Amino acid sequence: MQPRPSVILALALSLSLLYFPKVALGATASSPASSVFIGTYTGGKSRGIYVCRFESASGKLGQPALAAETRNPSFLAVHPNGRWLYAAGEVSDFEGQRAGAVTAFQVEEGTARLTLLNAKPSGGSGPCYLTLDQSGKCLLVANYNSGSLAAFPIQPDGRLGPQGASVQHHGSSVNHERQEGPHAHFITTDPANRFALACDLGLDKVFVYRLNPAEASLVPNQPPYALVKPGSGPRHLVFHPNGRYVYVINEMGSSLAVFDYEAEQGVMKPVQTISTLPADFQGQNTCAEVQIHPSGKFLYASNRGQDTIASFAINSHNGNLAYLRSVPSGGKTPRHFVFDPSGMWLLAENQDSDNVVVFRVDNSTGRLSPTGEQVEVGAPVCAVFRPAR
Repeated sequence: MQPRPSVILALALSLSLLYFPKVALGATASSPASSVFIGTYTGGKSRGIYVCRFESASGKLGQPALAAETRNPSFLAVHPNGRWLYAAGEVSDFEGQRAGAVTAFQVEEGTARLTLLNAKPSGGSGPCYLTLDQSGKCLLVANYNSGSLAAFPIQPDGRLGPQGASVQHHGSSVNHERQEGPHAHFITTDPANRFALACDLGLDKVFVYRLNPAEASLVPNQPPYALVKPGSGPRHLVFHPNGRYVYVINEMGSSLAVFDYEAEQGVMKPVQTISTLPADFQGQNTCAEVQIHPSGKFLYASNRGQDTIASFAINSHNGNLAYLRSVPSGGKTPRHFVFDPSGMWLLAENQDSDNVVVFRVDNSTGRLSPTGEQVEVGAPVCAVFRPAR
């Protein structure tokens, strides 16, 4: 007697789950789920760092779970190996020092919960941004309140070693309320991992440093910085995928400054400044995040006040920007946004409405369309993906 087809199908399904347990029902091996870690300001609805599952095939964002309880983990960075995560503790008093904190965590397989490895003073007060160099050998930190930068070596077990570089900025700019002194807001490496670029909102400067990841050292380049328009307040920057252009978002000026980048010498040359707002906008606004789609065709910038994400077309010949449109961010005060690894989706973190909203990205037009997917997270500041493993 031959077994019925239904029995054969059930047996095949059981064997597939036995031998391929990492492929969940409703997903495929080519589109596994990623973990999304969300940094927050704590108090109120938040207790620390949260984690969600994200399905790149469908754009579905799972409900957040508390990954680690810690104070004001505003910005996060995932190590290239995916096993460690680092958080900036945006405080001004840590271990009896007038400093913030930087904390290293182990990412637990399966649950993506975080286990504390160690923590260090951030080398200044109010750390608001951190990133890893591309080799994963050192962690770079920007301290907003003190206007300083720091670098920490990453030890073989993921822990933070003793602080390497310590850089203090000096000076002021034209806005006496917000630019009375230096306010380092961001730091990242160039595509070749030879230089580190740092935005100082208080000085209207983008500093360039020669980077030695193995020694966690930063040495001023020559020339040491590029300037934006006085009073603009440079906040974040992003490199074009081709490495030839740098795009700086100006928080106070609600504008984008475009630079040619000479990679061999680490020199930035200004070529364009363009508003992030439509000409008829009336009201108060400050900018926050800037990102380029992985295709290199479109740039996006967030407006806090207008509460939108603006999109721009990138000229492939000279890197210049042309304004396309703005879409509501789905909440209030879009502090940050991020593309998923596939580039099909954008997640916007709305700080003052306590929500993270998912948008579909049209690869041909750059248009963002809300999918209806969103989750509640208290005061979200940033989100970072840990690719599926």
